[in-house]
Amino acid sequence: MKLLFSEAKADYGHYIFPYAVWAFPEPGETPADLLNHGFLPSSRNLDRFYLCRHVRVNLGGFKPSSENRRILRKGEGIAVTLVPRAEFDYDPARRQFFKNYADIKFGKDVMTYERLDSLFGSKITSHVLVFTDSGTGAEVGVVTLYLEPSALAFYYYAFYDLNYYTRNLGMFMMTWAVEFFQARGFDHLYLGSCYAPKALYNALAAKFTISSATQRAAPRTSSTHIKKLLMPSYTSAFQFEQPRTPNAVTDDSYRCALTDSRPPAKKPVHSTDEARPAVEAMLTVPAPDMLVSHRLSHATQIPTHAR
Repeated sequence: MKLLFSEAKADYGHYIFPYAVWAFPEPGETPADLLNHGFLPSSRNLDRFYLCRHVRVNLGGFKPSSENRRILRKGEGIAVTLVPRAEFDYDPARRQFFKNYADIKFGKDVMTYERLDSLFGSKITSHVLVFTDSGTGAEVGVVTLYLEPSALAFYYYAFYDLNYYTRNLGMFMMTWAVEFFQARGFDHLYLGSCYAPKALYNALAAKFTISSATQRAAPRTSSTHIKKLLMPSYTSAFQFEQPRTPNAVTDDSYRCALTDSRPPAKKPVHSTDEARPAVEAMLTVPAPDMLVSHRLSHATQIPTHAR
């Protein structure tokens, strides 16, 4: 793969980061090669990728938890069919259903009809999963996928009937996909990026025991001041004259805390101090094992991520 480094003004809502690493596949490489090195598609034609923190499930070691099994039970009576994109009828009724869902979940016209049409008409959607309520015959959900057997399944966009919230339909669809592709010998199921605070919390929770019993620090009062030593490496880096605040010092006056007669505060109790062994099939974040640097002008711009 060819790597390209660029800087741009951050726009996290559109997946543009202050410093970005882009990858372009070379002949003989497939999307699985790039996703395995930590990249996700930035173009729906799978000709440009970006390096990011993203989540995948190691299907070889996945074992459903009691919560996974509970979710699957709530989805009993929902039939699922894997359909190649070429055989999927992207008709006006489905198009409107997907648009209504996107407006509610993502915001009005965040996903335009043009973007929606592009999603179902480009290489990034090779198959779809169709979820149907067996009791009523109604189609209640669709997931767009990019499949590369048996290397990867990329779970891209999910659209579903929000009236099924009591059955946790969205979670059922994802959990069902994990078991489905595991049974078919796929190596990994990729679930997208992991940047929202809740997503980061859940990723950490897979590795650590997180308790609400953590001791909170005492709130800072207006009479509390913290001194900071300005290191010589800082003061010699420019024409430094003197600190602009009395709390920044260049001598050893900050040492008062070391000789204070008061006992030190107790160390906070963090349940995360002791990490539990990583569970089988935990979420993993692949990272690149090779980077090649290229000099670019600051004017270099890359179009927004495909989402």
